[in-house]
Amino acid sequence: MNRLRLSLFAAAALLLALPVSADDTKSQANSPSDKMTPRTRLEVMRDLTAERVYVRHPFPMGDRGLQIKNGVVTPSDQQIASLIAEHGLAAKPGDRVIITNVLVKEKSIVMEINGGPKKHEKWYQHVSVGAGGSTTPLGGAPKSLEAKGSLLTLEFDKYVPELTGEQVRGLLAPVFDFKALTEAEAYEKTLPPKVQDAIKNHKVLVGMDREMVVYAKGRPPKKIRDRDDSGADYEEWIYGNPPEEVQFVRFQGELVTRLEIMTVDGQKIVRTEKEVDLKSAETEVADKKPEQKPANAPTLRRPGEQPEYPQGTSNVPPSAYPPPGTTTPTDSPGGMPPHWRAAGL
Repeated sequence: MNRLRLSLFAAAALLLALPVSADDTKSQANSPSDKMTPRTRLEVMRDLTAERVYVRHPFPMGDRGLQIKNGVVTPSDQQIASLIAEHGLAAKPGDRVIITNVLVKEKSIVMEINGGPKKHEKWYQHVSVGAGGSTTPLGGAPKSLEAKGSLLTLEFDKYVPELTGEQVRGLLAPVFDFKALTEAEAYEKTLPPKVQDAIKNHKVLVGMDREMVVYAKGRPPKKIRDRDDSGADYEEWIYGNPPEEVQFVRFQGELVTRLEIMTVDGQKIVRTEKEVDLKSAETEVADKKPEQKPANAPTLRRPGEQPEYPQGTSNVPPSAYPPPGTTTPTDSPGGMPPHWRAAGL
């Protein structure tokens, strides 16, 4: 009898312990602390290599590239602007790129885009053949080693955990768009909601850049360049022909500073107040003003020697400038603005 009771107690204790051990096993299997196995590394590298994606963030050329850690993209926009100004732009938001190589390291996954920051040579380009003391490269003339790609590094705290290719894609979402079908769709997703709505409705907002206007209105049929009343240079894109509605989109630098609309019924609408405030790496580079030269900047002139053309920094002599009050080709007869004349008004 005592043996039977002991057997029953032992069986009950075993049954109670089974669900706990099962849950422990399940939680350990799903634990993100598991390191990525060598087999999974190969699967992830094969899954992502040669994948074509759209970018959501500007990429500077070079081996600095971009980094993602805990969902945060670095470097900052200002640092990216400096890198682009120094090394060039590898890809801008909306561009389609190809992941040309994937390397899984101890604490990171490194991806090359568009060939990476270094140009890779073929093995036969290092072989030379010849006779009589002269040699010729087997691969022909050496090609330029200038690379146009960049890097994206997905970083982890301790080590790369066990992840599938689809999970890695989710972690890359701040920078890569794997689901966009077209370049325009991918580009629109990178913009503020107000700008997205304007592009969908084919409208221009003061503060847009050139690329946004092209997506909203298309390539401009007409362009003019001139100077405003303050002497600042501008470029104006003209959409439409009278008697239809005509829009004059004025750029100073990379951004729209003025929008003038001549409606069908003859009304004139002018907007100059900024309607959207954009500060991307590209606009920061475009808006960056040149550094002021010091007052005691070095010169090649001898002490006491006067500059050849003292009226300005140009090498054009003063006699080449028209006298004050002379009508220039940009002046319009009858007071009609030059951009109206270009539109045929």
